[in-house]
Amino acid sequence: MFDAMSQKKSEPIYVSLYRHIKKMIEENKYIEGQKLPSKRKLAEQLKISPLTVEASYQQLIAEGYVYAIEKKGYYISHKIELVETFKKKTAYQQKEVQPDKTYRYQFKTNVVDTSLFPNHTWAKLSREVLSENHHEMLNITHPQGVLMLRKEIAKFLELYRGMTVDENQIIIGSGSSSLISLLIELLGRNKHYAIENPGYSKNYDLYQGNDVKLSLIPLDESGIKINDLISSHAEIVHITPSHQFPMGVVMPIQRRIELLNWSNRLVGRYIIEDDYDSEFRFQGKPIPALQGFYENDHVIYMNTFAKTLAPSFRMSYMVLPKTLLSRYHKIASYHGCTVPNFEQFIMYKFMHGGYFERHINRMRNQYRQKLELILKLTANYSYIKLKGYEAGLHFLMEIDTNDSEELIIKKLENQDILVTGLGVYNKDMNIKYEKPTLVLGYSGIKLDEIEESMMALINVLKMN
Repeated sequence: MFDAMSQKKSEPIYVSLYRHIKKMIEENKYIEGQKLPSKRKLAEQLKISPLTVEASYQQLIAEGYVYAIEKKGYYISHKIELVETFKKKTAYQQKEVQPDKTYRYQFKTNVVDTSLFPNHTWAKLSREVLSENHHEMLNITHPQGVLMLRKEIAKFLELYRGMTVDENQIIIGSGSSSLISLLIELLGRNKHYAIENPGYSKNYDLYQGNDVKLSLIPLDESGIKINDLISSHAEIVHITPSHQFPMGVVMPIQRRIELLNWSNRLVGRYIIEDDYDSEFRFQGKPIPALQGFYENDHVIYMNTFAKTLAPSFRMSYMVLPKTLLSRYHKIASYHGCTVPNFEQFIMYKFMHGGYFERHINRMRNQYRQKLELILKLTANYSYIKLKGYEAGLHFLMEIDTNDSEELIIKKLENQDILVTGLGVYNKDMNIKYEKPTLVLGYSGIKLDEIEESMMALINVLKMN
């Protein structure tokens, strides 16, 4: 029997009554079609207000337990028993998630030197955005991103990458992964895609996860092999020509033209040019982007602020050929920009005020000093050969030893040193490398810690 006096103090009476009647229905104490007491009669019996009973009945009606017939009363609704799911026996047991192990020395390729981040400037610009752009910041923006930021990106690309693009060709997204997923939708899942091998593992997983036909194209000293690309019959190829990851190859002009010729010979072929760290070239001028060659309509350009600012910033952009814009606009109606307006307005001010250019110059100088020190420290060790360090923020360390790559990595881990082997990025098990090779990123190591970190690594290799 419901007792209004025994209800929970924190719970309204109508909620307690609703729960009580609901429980009786679920326990079949009320059957389908049975009439409930009238509001007035139940209120008198429980010594509560008829309005309280009304509120309880209305909640039961809203959830489908009860229905009302005008001038007749309230009745129990048709009840359907819930069928239990088929439970298959499994040996799976929930494992406790262990935090990632931290190493004293870490040669990661996906981090930056956080001490170089312009905290003071970023904080100042953040306050300006909150003060000056709070209306625009809170409203929905264009699917391609904030127009002012896209204009700044277009100017940056013209000045530093030799590209003449319109801001309407630029699409801003939260990291390269979201843009690649958008491209697959735009170009079609029925297309045949190709990527470099070895290459960036995350891109391989992303294409595989989108269930597209995917070919792995091997490399030579000039980059992706054109004859292998042709024989694969792929229609779209994703490459890193300015600094191949992880091999570090800078694609020469001859191979670039061969690649462009491949795309030009057949309608529907596209090159996805991933320009992930072209800002950090330490010898000579920046290599011109493929997209800038002859105003090519078959190149989709991609870049990110992950290397120039921070990986957690999660802001990338791509430049679509004008021939793809009409197709993009058809799907843009149900795609919103995935980067918050707040961050986009800060980035606009950062670029427009000249801070971005100065920040890149500062980073480039710091990274150059790090690289020069690394080259100096390794110069006297004949069994070590560095490759692919002329551009970007990682390099290969080829080691002349009888030990396997896996054994070397294990030895380094035992000495609290985190490295990655080249074999991790090779998705074709038929390809073997002559010597064990490590892929070393140095951008996340502070300048005053480079010598200690490199000597710790070299001392382990000495023991081989």
